[in-house]
Amino acid sequence: MEKLFELRSPEDTQDLAERLAPQLSAGDIILLEGPIGAGKTHFARSLIQALLPEPEDIPSPTFTIVQVYDGPDCEIWHSDLYRLSHPDEAIELGLEEAFETAICLIEWPDRLGDETPEAALKITLDVSDDLRARTAVLSWTDPRWGQKIEAVS
Repeated sequence: MEKLFELRSPEDTQDLAERLAPQLSAGDIILLEGPIGAGKTHFARSLIQALLPEPEDIPSPTFTIVQVYDGPDCEIWHSDLYRLSHPDEAIELGLEEAFETAICLIEWPDRLGDETPEAALKITLDVSDDLRARTAVLSWTDPRWGQKIEAVS
């Protein structure tokens, strides 16, 4: 299944993330795909802020690879796998366990290779011709995502 969202501004991207956030729970995995500058980190930061009980600084995990936050019901893992060269490196970070116990946001999920969770929600962000607008295509195979996405629409 898939659903397309037209995002005309960074605020639209933030709004989509904020509407998705309350639908998430432990074990939910979001794979954020798209070119550099498509808005993956902006989406992730907005979603994390919406989940946290108190606002806090949400740095990009480009250099740390993983940032972990204490959400109200479970941990929130934000990973940027851009710098990884082999899927085993992601497993060494503890992602496999986090996939079961945390809400996981994964930028550059192609670095997971065969370890990519099949039940994940994939969000593909792309830049439009005017460079300010984006499209977000949400796609999934696990039926539990259908109800969550319907609540966002």
